[in-house]
Amino acid sequence: MTAAPLVLLEGIAKQFGTGETAVRALSDVNLAVGPGEVVGLKGPSGSGKSTLLNVIACIMAPSAGRLSLAGEPIWDERYLVRDLRRLRRERIGFIFQFHNLLPFLTARDNVALAMTLAGQPRAQARQRAQALLEELEVGRRADAMPARLSGGEAQRVAIARALANAPPIILADEPTAALDSERARVAMDLLRRVARERAAAVLVVTHDEKIFDRFDRMVALRDGRVEAEVLRSA
Repeated sequence: MTAAPLVLLEGIAKQFGTGETAVRALSDVNLAVGPGEVVGLKGPSGSGKSTLLNVIACIMAPSAGRLSLAGEPIWDERYLVRDLRRLRRERIGFIFQFHNLLPFLTARDNVALAMTLAGQPRAQARQRAQALLEELEVGRRADAMPARLSGGEAQRVAIARALANAPPIILADEPTAALDSERARVAMDLLRRVARERAAAVLVVTHDEKIFDRFDRMVALRDGRVEAEVLRSA
């Protein structure tokens, strides 16, 4: 990696609880993801994958270590940024394992909302939302409410929502679990294209072996530690 990393973790640890009941979810994790890079994060259940993603997204504070995003120090014994909600809105696109769509908005408006909250005009936001849904082959369902979408359709809407504000950092927790092989590849190819064209950093937690070939690198976690890294392009 030649460019400065967009995601940089140095000695990150996360502990839940204290004393004899303490559980160490992450231990001395060092990881860098650069612009244009698509990195997969794998490991057995309980290895710390989702915890690590939540730490990077500033949803969960680490117990130790340093975190920098897009070249800015974010955590060093405490949060160094006052407005974490703004940071997440402007710099991070998060694709959750469960779609978390707002049930009272259509698919299109779920995607557009992310842009209008960032200040885009509503008409422009809805137009871009439609384009993203088309790319993910769910454009024909743009006017459907979440309750009328299949699990796979809802997840593709959630992916579109995460990409709406063109964030430099995209984090995804099992984004293709509800998708068939073909649509999983479509979704990952879109994430790869976004990474290349916008010089974004993409980090994906996955057990989905059918998309392993879409990553530049696979990072394996075990017991909260980085166990191995494999260059997929090698």
